[in-house]
Amino acid sequence: MAKKVRRKLEEEEAAAFEFPVFDELGFVTKEFEMAGALALAVVIALAIGLLAWALTKVGLPWFAPFGLGILVVAGSPFVIGRARRKSDLYTKGDWAGLIALEFFGFLALWFVLVDLTVASGL
Repeated sequence: MAKKVRRKLEEEEAAAFEFPVFDELGFVTKEFEMAGALALAVVIALAIGLLAWALTKVGLPWFAPFGLGILVVAGSPFVIGRARRKSDLYTKGDWAGLIALEFFGFLALWFVLVDLTVASGL
């Protein structure tokens, strides 16, 4: 008897669920905003990578460009927050993705440029 009562309650609860209304305008607005922030993060990563390569080319030890890159990556959320007017829509995951893109993009560009410089003998 108790099993039948439980089944009826579960069926009534399952039937009462309705999906919420999807906010298409909010979704598209956030996606366009994130595309702009992504472009800005790519520009920052390129700038840091080129600056790190130039500092390495000048003859500074490896930790000077690396430390500068870390500082710029750590400060970039403030720059992106100021540059993008709707940055309050970003979640923690969005920020983490932008920071990871900047960090690994800067490292990749720096390593490739240093490797090309060493390989060419410059």
